Amino acid sequence: MSDVSRPSTAEERPNARTAVVIPAAGRGVRLGPGAPKALRALNGTPMLIHAVRAMAASRAVSLVVVVAPPDGAAEVKSLLDAHALPERTDFVVVPGGAERQDSVRLGLDALPPDYDIVLVHDAARPLVPVDTVDAVIEAVREGAVAVVPALPLADTVKEVEPAPGEPEPVVATPVRARLRAVQTPQGFDRATLVRAHETVTEDVTDDASMVEQLGSTVVVVPGHEEAFKVTRPLDLVLAEAVLARRRLNDGF
Repeated sequence: MSDVSRPSTAEERPNARTAVVIPAAGRGVRLGPGAPKALRALNGTPMLIHAVRAMAASRAVSLVVVVAPPDGAAEVKSLLDAHALPERTDFVVVPGGAERQDSVRLGLDALPPDYDIVLVHDAARPLVPVDTVDAVIEAVREGAVAVVPALPLADTVKEVEPAPGEPEPVVATPVRARLRAVQTPQGFDRATLVRAHETVTEDVTDDASMVEQLGSTVVVVPGHEEAFKVTRPLDLVLAEAVLARRRLNDGF
């Protein structure tokens, strides 16, 4: 993936409707025992609610589909009902599957037919700014079939020969200027994403890589440092600090 313009053959979709799928069925074991990661509290509010609000903050988003743990759809539905969410946005909760790909596919299956653009967003990225969401949607509307927000890397990256528990030999040092750390929401032409989920069967870490395997071009738009993924306990501390700064700057 690289910072490239959209393919000239792509069809522009200036008035296409946009929906978001949020897979939130994971357990989040790296955060330790307790509730599923998406339901962990952040400043007293579950991360999932922060993530849903972040997506609904975009006026281009008219539907958010939350994919809940297989046995937790009722709990998640009650959670959404208990928190203030934008009235202009519709919210649907469906049970998820065993793997992330299963959950995204089930979320796609729940979309009404009149949505042509789909965003897929990690529930564990609760603080993504609305400008990032809008930039992804705009790139798809302008004709890209797959869009990811991403940041340049600050650290040098080494490719190693994995040897768990032992010193690992370095086999290559990729050129850092060509690398990006990918975030979400990732945006797609709906038909392309559905075809990717019907075609790609091996385990992948994100939906954009599935589209890549179709031979389609994935393009990058600028990400944001606050769109980080809350995975480890220290990430919760950082997220709380970001929220505290927002309250100080914005008054809420």
